[in-house]
Amino acid sequence: MSAMPTTSREWHLVARPHGWPKPEDFALREVAVPEPGEGQILVRTIHMSVDPYMRGRMNDVRSYVPPFELDRPMEGGAVGEVVASRSDAFKPGDHVLHGLGWREYAVVGAENAVKVDPELAPLSTYLGVLGMPGLTAYAGLLEVASFKEGDAVFVSGAAGAVGLQVGQIARLKGASRVIGSAGTDEKVKALVEEYGFDAAFNYKNGPVAEQLKEAAPDGIDVYFDNVGGDHLEAAIGALKVHGRATLCGAISGYNETEPQPGPRNMIAIIGKRLRLQGVLVRDHAAMQPQFVQEVGGWVRSGELKYRETVVHGVEHALDAFLGMLRGENMGKMIVTF
Repeated sequence: MSAMPTTSREWHLVARPHGWPKPEDFALREVAVPEPGEGQILVRTIHMSVDPYMRGRMNDVRSYVPPFELDRPMEGGAVGEVVASRSDAFKPGDHVLHGLGWREYAVVGAENAVKVDPELAPLSTYLGVLGMPGLTAYAGLLEVASFKEGDAVFVSGAAGAVGLQVGQIARLKGASRVIGSAGTDEKVKALVEEYGFDAAFNYKNGPVAEQLKEAAPDGIDVYFDNVGGDHLEAAIGALKVHGRATLCGAISGYNETEPQPGPRNMIAIIGKRLRLQGVLVRDHAAMQPQFVQEVGGWVRSGELKYRETVVHGVEHALDAFLGMLRGENMGKMIVTF
């Protein structure tokens, strides 16, 4: 059990980024640690998550989640150890998952914390393969895209936390072919040799549509989109009649300062009777027990592999976030304190 702290370092957003975020848009500040109130717990962060959606929260725009406030600590998934509790549900020494990352210590309402067991799985996995990215992959493929055995599946951003899992779940569920795109030759090699993709390509090596056609000459049934832009346009062209696409992210445009044009071939959606549907993981909470049971089993058996890119120290959390936006991670980007 950890000793009671007096101060904590936390990352604040101090200016709204225009285009790519810059270090001067953020500040690492030292603050006093308050005592938890009734029904609250004080948690020492062990691991925190950095995720693409956080870039959108830095903009002052209305969205499915409120924007970060200026000169206030940012938020995100984190796992840690309870060091003080004024809730009957938790005791010091318990490990919990909560949403107040980007800080060394967090006072969390007990209703907003979930107990996790480091004996069942490493704590970091509750932020990745068994956490929000994992459930996004699972629900986005199986429920939103209505995946069925024999489907040919294309995943963009396939070496990221969500994409890496989508491809493997498709394979385990009987896909006829799984194709992935990534941003380096090393990632492409790993997708095929380590993670069971049938084909993969580096989108920087040529037009996406041409490389996808070569990898999937007979077309695709399902597209899982983490990138948007030219990937979405290429996928619309490659989807078969009654194909389905899950739109999870569009990281190619997150840091653009001007609105990006949509796919030029959207007329094909009509003729092919395609279904393109967005996914937000919170809409699929009912799948959580099924997800943990099935994916947890695959992880324990070694049938589903996961990768984490780990950055150490709260002072390097911003480096981890910016590196994730640049695609420097393989699998889930984790900051370990």
